[in-house]
Amino acid sequence: MSGLAGTIVRYRVWVIAAWVAIAAGLLPAARRIDSVLMVAGARSGRSEAADVERRLATDFASPYARYAVLVATGIPQPTTPDGGAALSAITRALGHAPGVTRTLSFLSTQDTTFLGPNGTFVVVGLSAQSRSTDDWIVGLRRIGGHVQDSLRVRYPAISLQWTGNAALNYDVRATTEEDAARAERRIIPITLVLLMLVFGSVIAAVIPVIAAGLAIVVCLGLAAHLAGHWPLTLIVRNIATMMGLGVGVDYGLLMVSRFREGTAQGRDPLDAAEYALRHAGHTVLVSAAAVVVSFGALLLIPAAELRSIATGGLLVIGAAALIATTLIPALLASLGPRLEFARLWPRRVRRAAGAGTAAVAESPGPRRSSAWQAWARWAVAHPWITLTLGAIPLVALGIQVRRLDSDIPSGDWLPRHAESAEAARSLAVMGKSGLIDALRVLVVLPDSARALTPSGWTATARVAHELAADPRVATVRSLPTVTGAVRPSPNFLAVLSPEAIRTFVSRDQRTAIVEVIPREGASLSAIVALVRQVHGTDPVSLTGLAGAQVLVGGLPAFNAEYQDAVGARAGRIILLVIAGTAIALFAGFRSVIVPLKAVVLNLLSVAAALGATVLVFQDGFGVRLLGLPGPIDGLFPAVPIIVFCVVFGLSMDYEVFLVARVAEAHRAGLNATDAVAEGLGQTGGVITSAAAVMIVVFAACALSDFLLIKILGLALAVAVFLDATLVRIAVGPALLRLAGRWNWWPGR
Repeated sequence: MSGLAGTIVRYRVWVIAAWVAIAAGLLPAARRIDSVLMVAGARSGRSEAADVERRLATDFASPYARYAVLVATGIPQPTTPDGGAALSAITRALGHAPGVTRTLSFLSTQDTTFLGPNGTFVVVGLSAQSRSTDDWIVGLRRIGGHVQDSLRVRYPAISLQWTGNAALNYDVRATTEEDAARAERRIIPITLVLLMLVFGSVIAAVIPVIAAGLAIVVCLGLAAHLAGHWPLTLIVRNIATMMGLGVGVDYGLLMVSRFREGTAQGRDPLDAAEYALRHAGHTVLVSAAAVVVSFGALLLIPAAELRSIATGGLLVIGAAALIATTLIPALLASLGPRLEFARLWPRRVRRAAGAGTAAVAESPGPRRSSAWQAWARWAVAHPWITLTLGAIPLVALGIQVRRLDSDIPSGDWLPRHAESAEAARSLAVMGKSGLIDALRVLVVLPDSARALTPSGWTATARVAHELAADPRVATVRSLPTVTGAVRPSPNFLAVLSPEAIRTFVSRDQRTAIVEVIPREGASLSAIVALVRQVHGTDPVSLTGLAGAQVLVGGLPAFNAEYQDAVGARAGRIILLVIAGTAIALFAGFRSVIVPLKAVVLNLLSVAAALGATVLVFQDGFGVRLLGLPGPIDGLFPAVPIIVFCVVFGLSMDYEVFLVARVAEAHRAGLNATDAVAEGLGQTGGVITSAAAVMIVVFAACALSDFLLIKILGLALAVAVFLDATLVRIAVGPALLRLAGRWNWWPGR
């Protein structure tokens, strides 16, 4: 590190120029990140549900293999002349829209399924050629708006809104971009104010924010290039913002604090920059290594959403660590005394008892340093009391994790202002919301059968009949059920509509579709259970045909695969993160006790954070403050493992900050007890300041429009708060004090 510090300071102009070039090169890609990321992450990878979606796009000539749903309210029933005329005008306009293959409505089918108490809907087939289906939504909404305006003169209450997977995907993409931008607008000004209060200098406060912003740009730019080869979803944007601002500012704050400590000792700017990098650089790299282990473990789960979280975390943490250990020292060396321009109050320096560089620090604000020193002396003098007082709240919260429900929450948890969500609610009022959660069951026939032969026809009919008898199912549509024919006689096939065949049978007639519409009111978890039931049924007994296959697709099938992927690998990931983190800390501190203590405390932080989410989201304590009308009955399958990995990694930041200073004080000649007091006194202000910034970042995410991000934001904000208060300034120092010299065994 000493050699690296000297090189970076010596070639600081080139280091700064290199980062400017990197930022300029990656900024264009970062700005187009939302256009290259996927919305529905579970739709990538090798899985049965993904295979069904691929077959629907390639093997079928059905005009409804991919579709959107237009919900029309405020017009008369289509059974009346006025309502029929209005619906006819709507379908006629849609029929000429780009990307539309066919329309299906009450007018074309006379099926009462299309009728609701306050409106109707139109199923619009979308072309899957040359572009993503959700890209057609912009044009369809424009046309829908024109039709709505033309009919509003006669029907003032008319409303035409799009929903379905294509519309939902588009709205999720747009809302995610808006959500991330809104979070950044909230976070950056508050972060700057906090840093100005910490440093007392505007220039010093700006440097960590610049570093965090650059880390986000680097992450998003690299992710945009990776997206062409590695399936990434929109959650990369949220992770880049959350972790980039949080960890980037933390690392920047630590480096600037060490630089100012060096100048307070009388070092010139170049020497102070080297001093900061020699001491804080090691801390940053060890901390980043622990966080990287935690995020890297998520790559083991074959779900694009979690791999996207892992990729975003790895990129932004790596960028933040590199920026903190290269660009920031170069900037500090270049700025020198100018770092203290525009101070809010005079700079005060104090010397702690003892000798050596570890015993010198700056007081960034009134009475802060003396207060931390006083607390540090009291805590190490009363370790058992400190340990007990700090552990009781953590254990009380951690116990609540036993009640955590990791199922998919039922009810309406989509962003309320999105058009597709409003249309979905209108469908629910009509009793037709099952359209969005429809299952697409494919009956793949053996070589000896075809869908239009008696054996294939019977196999498809058996599957449809079996699914229709399930109480969770409202409607089943297949060629046998739509036509009502028991057997496909030659005369019947001669008069059968070619459109009906294209809708339900593949081009080679080897595969037939059975569309399953869930019953209104059936929870998503119940439909996921139906998917698992079909998966667990022998295809031969289900179809009555040897060699046949039954494949299940649709949103519930993707959710089932997602849950299975998370559950099957959760234990392995937890063990990997614990082992990897312990090894990283052992390598950084040459100690056995320090890694073991860190693992135990991190597990306690994770349990307490998840316990807090149970109290808020499941029990409803304060949930309305986060914009929810009431408690929910599930916290998503991925939340526990995401919170575990992220919290475990982030908690290491403050563990490394504290233990590194304790070790440094011990090496400077202080005894075990005084070293703990000095380390806590030196880092208490840095840890709480860094935690305050991170809490602001995560709390802003807790106000997100997306329920998953809201839950993660609260869990991470609580975890950082507890970790920076109870764990790192009470429980952790108490354990270090009780362990004494054994903290550093077997090292020196």
